[in-house]
Amino acid sequence: MKGAVFKRCRCTNPKTGKRYDTNCPEIKKKGHGTWWFRYEAPASVDGKRRRPRVGPFKRKEDAEEELIKELAKIGLDGQASDRQMTVAQWLDRWLAGKVDLKSSTLASYREAVELYHKPALGHLRLVDLRAHHASELYAEMMKINRPEFAGEKCSEMMRRLIDARADSSKRTGPAGERLKKHTRPVSPARIKRVHAVLSSAMGSAAKKKYLPHNPVEHVELPRVPRRKPLVWTAARIARWEQTRKAPAAVMVWTPEQTGAFLDYIYESERLYAMFHLVALRGLRRAEVAGLPWSDVDLDAGILAVRETRPDDDLEVDDTKSEAGDRTITLDSTTVDILRSWRTHQRSERLAAGPAWVDSALVFTRPDGSPLRPEWISQRLDLLLKQYEAIRRRYAEDGWDLSRIARQHRVSEAKARAAIEGGPLPPIRLHDLRHGAATLSLTAGVDMKVVSETLGHARSAFTADVYASVVPQVFKAAAEASAAVVPRRFGPPSAPQSKTSGPLDARHIERTAGSGGGSGI
Repeated sequence: MKGAVFKRCRCTNPKTGKRYDTNCPEIKKKGHGTWWFRYEAPASVDGKRRRPRVGPFKRKEDAEEELIKELAKIGLDGQASDRQMTVAQWLDRWLAGKVDLKSSTLASYREAVELYHKPALGHLRLVDLRAHHASELYAEMMKINRPEFAGEKCSEMMRRLIDARADSSKRTGPAGERLKKHTRPVSPARIKRVHAVLSSAMGSAAKKKYLPHNPVEHVELPRVPRRKPLVWTAARIARWEQTRKAPAAVMVWTPEQTGAFLDYIYESERLYAMFHLVALRGLRRAEVAGLPWSDVDLDAGILAVRETRPDDDLEVDDTKSEAGDRTITLDSTTVDILRSWRTHQRSERLAAGPAWVDSALVFTRPDGSPLRPEWISQRLDLLLKQYEAIRRRYAEDGWDLSRIARQHRVSEAKARAAIEGGPLPPIRLHDLRHGAATLSLTAGVDMKVVSETLGHARSAFTADVYASVVPQVFKAAAEASAAVVPRRFGPPSAPQSKTSGPLDARHIERTAGSGGGSGI
């Protein structure tokens, strides 16, 4: 038997208490029961026979039509879609097949599935998933950890999401209870990444004929604010000093501000070489944390970025993308700084003796063990807070250098560098990478070279992100455009046209006689 259509009902036998199913005495009556079909499906993995039942359908014709579709699918690819498969079951199967992903990427996929997709949508049958289900999920995600929705009655979906987010094996309360994995609101950018995982999974289901199409492909998502970098100009710094709020999420230092920071940490910061490398060459946080000495050739002045070290995994991983696997050229100053660092690291190894951890990495803890990428960001934050505190003690409290040095346990030279370096508004570690890009563009480096140094897949992306950040790069073009317009007279700063001569006396008289107008 390849397939058959039949009727079933939910009537119960009063003597046995069991359902009649297909043997109900009233089954042949019109309108009684519903239509189903059964078909011969490919055998299971263990070789057992499979005869799935599919339904219910109101009309016999509908059941027959669906049976034909299922049999056609079996004829095409030897597989039959399981109409009882849930979204959660498919997501587990889909994740199990993602063997070619980076471990950190796979971990982010699993987190999206466990925190959002399964709690909200996992109970649905795969074939019943619709776009409005995903839209409801994203609307609920926008309410998480937001005070304005604190008094609102929780939906059933929100309860499931809250339960999933309160399941952290790493964070526990005083009584041993599990705390939330995340306490901050969910951003539109996060929702976009969560949706990308769901859309990829549903697209895969459609390709494998479990679904006729991707049901969430065209779901409308919350608008993600543009995060183009802005430079910390004097006006923006003044406003920040008044409000303590940055004008944008991504801010970049000027070359002078970058130099002030490097001057401040030059003599006293153990990992100065690391911050110098990030600020000038634009390595990502995970890239600099996972950089081994075997990929650095100081004689040739190059280093290769081939591995990264994710935050939650001490094992090395691949680069973010194929373009991220790249070779970076080093300037002579950076080479000298890395040589000095290597000598210092060797002295630390001798001092540690048997306790030394031979990680073979360029930047490590004093015992040779790997750095956590998150710690690198925290270290930058601490240095900037110290810098600001020193300046505040000097400008507002009137402390002298010696007192500042004692209070903050720094040298007087370091305190002087902070005072004379000017204000350093806050940036993230990743913004040092943005700063490296703007430094290269300011120096006139070709956009393609900058793109390859940063590890971007397309130079068009680099141009789109950074072109507006460095207006001085286009200063010459703006001046050239203004110079094309011929002017006989105008603003004092406007260049005179070479074709026009000095104004004659008659023109001056005509201008004066018209009441001081320009005559144009």
